[in-house]
Amino acid sequence: MAVAETGPAKGFASLVPGIALALALAGAASLLEPLVARFLPVPALVIALVVGIWLHPFAARPLFAGGLRFCVSKVLRIAVALLGLRVALGDIAALGATSALIVIAGMVATILAGVGLARFLGLSNAFGALAGAATAVCGASAALATQSVLPDYKGKEADTVFVIVGVNLLSTIAMLAYPPLAHALGFDNQLTGVMLGGTIHDVAQVVGAGFAVSETTGAAAVVVKLFRVLLLLPVILAIGYAFARRSSVAGAPSAKVPMPVFAFGFLLLCLLNSIVPAVPGAAAIYAPLKSAAGFISTWGLLLAIAALGLGTSATAITRLGWRHVVILTGTTLVILGMVAGGLSLALRMGLVGGA
Repeated sequence: MAVAETGPAKGFASLVPGIALALALAGAASLLEPLVARFLPVPALVIALVVGIWLHPFAARPLFAGGLRFCVSKVLRIAVALLGLRVALGDIAALGATSALIVIAGMVATILAGVGLARFLGLSNAFGALAGAATAVCGASAALATQSVLPDYKGKEADTVFVIVGVNLLSTIAMLAYPPLAHALGFDNQLTGVMLGGTIHDVAQVVGAGFAVSETTGAAAVVVKLFRVLLLLPVILAIGYAFARRSSVAGAPSAKVPMPVFAFGFLLLCLLNSIVPAVPGAAAIYAPLKSAAGFISTWGLLLAIAALGLGTSATAITRLGWRHVVILTGTTLVILGMVAGGLSLALRMGLVGGA
């Protein structure tokens, strides 16, 4: 006579089908990435997302629901926290106060522009914050982290998918268009790197654009991009607090508590990555652990993206109109204008290096 599973075992068993489906899609997307790259530079994240949406009619069965939710919530938070190991405070300090302030001002203006455009065009403040944060910080990772602290609303999943696909497309365009723009503005290799790292959404396109110019540009672009990633913590806390406060005042659907543990985990790991490598004898142990954590983070994000796609209906995406496009494009132009314009002004004033 079979013994029925109870308690935690039964709960975990209910997650297995959804996790397995998302994992299979993540693996397939990883294998497809180099094949697709022969024709178009599309990362595995976007492949998993698009294929997942196509498979939604199959994945919409109750059998997969629990596991897919687990990937989009628990797995996602762990993956985002582990991103902290990619940031070292020493590298950020070398950025310089002027460049750092310009980047911060651009990020703040971008998030505010997202909310302002959403209000003006009659869309929710939540979508404006989602688009603004994804543009301001680090693309898909920031979109996933931001949606976890936004209140639940109709179409939230479709909005998140749209933003993830949109920032990747805009990042690819920027990777090709921004280096010539930086040259036209009279920026040297270092300033070009600051501009690229301060304006392009996704890390992969930042690396591609920067190192296509020079080693100096690529290194500067990566440091600036990691600086933006570091600011994920205050951005998430600010957005979560703003929506929680708004809901308590206006009676709107309640947001989650604006103190996400994963964000503090991100900061803790960032501090760890800044201190441990300098400890004598620690590198031999720390390096493989950091490599393993990076692997887990990459696959965790891919798993979460795959689950998000599997849980999103293509019909919901097609309902999104031109206003969504305008808002995401608008936030992209705002951060470009703020950072490129700020660096150009600082160059003329002699506050940063020249051509």
